[in-house]
Amino acid sequence: MINRTTLTGRLTKDVELKYTQSGTAIGNFNLAVNRAFTSKDGERETDFINCVIWRKAAENFANFTHKGALVGIDGRIQTRNYEDKDGKRVYVTEVVVENFALLEPKSNNQAPQATQQPFNNSDNIDISDDDLPF
Repeated sequence: MINRTTLTGRLTKDVELKYTQSGTAIGNFNLAVNRAFTSKDGERETDFINCVIWRKAAENFANFTHKGALVGIDGRIQTRNYEDKDGKRVYVTEVVVENFALLEPKSNNQAPQATQQPFNNSDNIDISDDDLPF
C-alpha cells in the first residue's frame, strides 16, 4: 500500500505547538495550497489542508516558521474520528508530516533586522581567485 503526499503551500497561521501528558511535542497547522487550475471566473482556488507534526520536528517547525511562510511538506494522509463533548461523532482527515522544507530565505521569514551584513566592521576583504579552494 502507498500513502504519500507532498505539498507546497503557505501557513494560514502560526503553528499551534502543544505537549502531550508524557511531554511529546505536537504541532498543528493549516496549509493553504493553490489548485493547479482556475475556476470558470479565472480565479485560482485554494485548498486548506490540516496538518500535524510530532516530536522534535514539531518544535523546529514551530520555531522556524510563521503565518504566511512558504513551506514544503512530505508525509502521509491519516483519517481518524472521535466523539466530541456533545456526543457527536467528528471525522478528521489530516496530513501527518514526516519531513519539511523551508522554501524562503530566512530574511523573508522574519522582521527586518537593523543590519543584514555578515561582518560588523567596514574593512574590505581582499580575496583573489587563487585563495579559493574550488
